[in-house]
Amino acid sequence: MEKLKSLVPNNLKQMVAHSTPDDLPLTSSSLLDFFLNLQQFHQIVRDLAGQESGLCAKNIDSALELKQKGNQYYLSGDYSHALSCYTKALRVAPMDANDKDRNLVATLYVNRASVLQKRDHLVECLQDCNRAVQICPSYAKAWYRRGKVNVSLENHDDAVHDLTIAKNRESSLAGKKQIESELKIILDQSNRTSNKVVQHTKNNLRVSDESVQVQLQCVTTPDKGRGITSQYDIPEGSLVHSEEPYAVTISKHCRETHCHYCLNELPADAIPCTSCSIPLYCSRRCRGQAGGQVFKNCPMERNINDSVFDNLEEYISQITLDNDFYPEDEHIFEHKHECKGVHWPVILPSDVVLAGRVLVKSVQKNGVSMDVPNLLGKLELSHNYSQVSSESKLESHIYAIVLLYCLQHSYGFELPINGASVSQVVILISQIRVNSLAIVRMDSNNYGQSDHVSSGSTCTVEQVRVGLAIYTAGSLFNHSCLPNIHAYFLSRTLMIRTTEFVPSGYPLELSYGPQVGQWDCKDRLKFLEDEYSFRCQCSGCSELNTSDLVINAFCCVDPNCPGVVLDNSILNCEKQKRKHLPAVPQCSSSVPHLQENNRTSRYGPGYCLKCGSDRDLESSYATVDEAWIYIRRAVLLDASRFLGLLRSILHAYNKRIAEAEDNLAQASCLVGDLISARDHCKASIEILEKLYGHNHIVIGYELVKLSSIQLSLDDHNAVDTISRLAAIFLHYFGSHAETMFPHLLFLQREALKLPQ
Repeated sequence: MEKLKSLVPNNLKQMVAHSTPDDLPLTSSSLLDFFLNLQQFHQIVRDLAGQESGLCAKNIDSALELKQKGNQYYLSGDYSHALSCYTKALRVAPMDANDKDRNLVATLYVNRASVLQKRDHLVECLQDCNRAVQICPSYAKAWYRRGKVNVSLENHDDAVHDLTIAKNRESSLAGKKQIESELKIILDQSNRTSNKVVQHTKNNLRVSDESVQVQLQCVTTPDKGRGITSQYDIPEGSLVHSEEPYAVTISKHCRETHCHYCLNELPADAIPCTSCSIPLYCSRRCRGQAGGQVFKNCPMERNINDSVFDNLEEYISQITLDNDFYPEDEHIFEHKHECKGVHWPVILPSDVVLAGRVLVKSVQKNGVSMDVPNLLGKLELSHNYSQVSSESKLESHIYAIVLLYCLQHSYGFELPINGASVSQVVILISQIRVNSLAIVRMDSNNYGQSDHVSSGSTCTVEQVRVGLAIYTAGSLFNHSCLPNIHAYFLSRTLMIRTTEFVPSGYPLELSYGPQVGQWDCKDRLKFLEDEYSFRCQCSGCSELNTSDLVINAFCCVDPNCPGVVLDNSILNCEKQKRKHLPAVPQCSSSVPHLQENNRTSRYGPGYCLKCGSDRDLESSYATVDEAWIYIRRAVLLDASRFLGLLRSILHAYNKRIAEAEDNLAQASCLVGDLISARDHCKASIEILEKLYGHNHIVIGYELVKLSSIQLSLDDHNAVDTISRLAAIFLHYFGSHAETMFPHLLFLQREALKLPQ
């Protein structure tokens, strides 16, 4: 889009830059007319949406090349790369392509099944075999592989069935004899052991067995507009809202790692769309929900020996637990209009792709005869177009025009493309940027995958943004830097739970971004104004609080004084709060409130707020920056020395000290000094508790690290740490705690193994 932006004349750029929502039809029409007379614009649209380019279409040559690479990796024993090659080949292989008189996709599934069996992913191997026999029921090798994995799973009856079919379909005499000999062994085993049927179903859509018991209402307030309150008192930890998205799209950086429909992490047996090379899904159910084009299975070949298995289709249906799933007619297929081999869904930003999905769903739900304003008006989403930058306004115009033409090319979009429709898509993009929610997953490292605790690493948890979604009711919850509700996601489903007692009529507010304890007030205010175009006036930003004073503060030069030293930017921000308060709230003795001290009239940057001592901020900043260089290098001798230097300059609750302690904890783990790692981890948590509070979810994430170190040391204090961790997760996620963090059960089991 940078090329199109550079071609727009300055007078038109200025016109767009100064536009208001009322001006949008005129500015949109002017820019549209300019592009329609520009050959480069039409070429860009053809490149993005023209099926003749087919950059995201299936490609048999690429599939065969990747298959060959996978075969080479497999023969050399490099199963990880072989698995990757076969999955990539499946992504681009046409469903009707043949390779050596065999369906290519079925062959790739069998090849990948062999790799999965080598890596001991037996259930995933079984599923790939199921997919192969569904596509090509006469494929002897697929039945043979399925029989072999059922032997490993001790499903002897199924193994006998599979190998009998394989023998029946096998064309070579040597192959038949080999299968017969294996059948005899399996029949003998089957007579000695009971049959164990392994069932593995994926049901990513039924995500919640906990119902919402709270009645909410939408209210309008003078300062925040619409918001959500409760008609009754709500206890803490209550589930107050559950909602499926109106539209959702996956984040670009997660396209290779997460399912494009449910947004859960992809399994080893991920499957592609049948008609394009863009999405990967965790199951056929998700693929069916997304709505790519349906591929019919190959016709079943029959021969003279098929009489025993005339009901083969029924048998395939019985053994396949991951069948294609296609919802009812009223279901809106999100991927269907993108499934043309075109690559605009890959190139355009996620929020613009989401705008396209919102627009298509609105048309499909309400009928193509409706105009864009009526379609989008039903969503009732707010926007901030008047407050965004000139650059953002121009980008929104260009993306709106390009998106409409891409939809027209790839979907047969029937809405007219004119100034009015473009202007409404500009507003839609602005609405999405204000109202969309980032779908996040808690991502942990590989700790907990083995049967023992590794002494060289800790279990860490972080939130990863995997998708972007519009929730029509969820968008009504307002922001607070001290939120009283917490949002999390089960698959695509938005779940909102209270984190404290909320009295009747009190607003329910979540955090759109950094909270108190994460950033200081001035940085939060800037972020929220830049991203959402409002100046936050929540209690965290309008009242004095300990976290905002100390998070980036220096300590007093007098080692016996617990006072706070602030720089000019933080001090000015905190002073502004006093102008809006009838009285300055009292803080703890170690963090004095903002008032001139009795011994001096000095009150400004660099002066201690308790005793008035002066600190040289310029040299203090330089020393801190130098110390951080050595701490990041993780050379423990130097890092420990410079940590002491940081503590002599920064306030005891400064977040950078917590980060330094955390760095040293990880470095100590790597060299096997777990006792030091435990002590540094505890020191970091003590600071974070001052910033966030004792039961914040951030503390829970840190307790995961501490408990893994304690378990490695056979430290019985791990039991208390894990109990506290479980209580925090239960507080934030309720009955979904174990779903949100599966390693919790592992940690609890490891704690039971501690020597008595």
